Amino acid sequence: MRDATVTPGGDRIRWVEVPGQEPARVYVHGLGATSPAYFAQAAAHPLLTGRRSLLVDLLGHGISDRPTDFDYRLASHADALVSALTDAGVTGAELVAHSMGGSVAVVLAARHPRLVSRLVLVDANLDPLTPVPGAPGSSGIAALSEPEFLAGGWQRIRDLAGPHWWSTMRLAGLEALHRSAVHLTRGTTPTMRELLLELSIPRTFLYPQADGAPAGTEALTEAGVRVVPVPDCGHNIMLDNPDAFARETAAALSADG
Repeated sequence: MRDATVTPGGDRIRWVEVPGQEPARVYVHGLGATSPAYFAQAAAHPLLTGRRSLLVDLLGHGISDRPTDFDYRLASHADALVSALTDAGVTGAELVAHSMGGSVAVVLAARHPRLVSRLVLVDANLDPLTPVPGAPGSSGIAALSEPEFLAGGWQRIRDLAGPHWWSTMRLAGLEALHRSAVHLTRGTTPTMRELLLELSIPRTFLYPQADGAPAGTEALTEAGVRVVPVPDCGHNIMLDNPDAFARETAAALSADG
């Protein structure tokens, strides 16, 4: 386990690092998740081994610190992650990022282009969402005010999330979880989708085949984004079908342009 200070108050991001060849490969988890739990199997897959790999937990999540005075905006997550990667001597990284982590990765690549050479988004959020009371995940969390969430609303989210997701969601700070969800649903200006379309690095978007092609596929493809369906999986592609995930990720990281 490695760590780096990423805020003026001394808060630390932590990650599990596997040695290997450069450039580094950085795995970034989604809301209420943790990269070692979600990406360890993928990072150890024969198609993806051999590269220096950092399985990073975003601030407020997993083994990283959970400050209550951090705003947890997508840009703030991205800048904190940049501080950690800079401390680790990472440049030109291959980012493999799931769900909210994909949103953070897009913002990071747009704000700090020297740090990213390739981007693999795993069913990532590209557009703002409408908060929906009683829904699982970010839209349900964002439908609650922060005082409501802290006073017990988190328990309803726990029950909706189920034991698998809650096993890592419970590691996140409550303020971190709520603020991250709120800012994920609000998105960015320009939107994550607009930022992604403007990037010049190789980009791939993996999605569950059963969900059908994501919105805006034609525009993504025209902008040079590889949009790739993955069979036999849900939102957690790397956990549901690790072999197909490794195969498509390896292809994305070796593709030209």
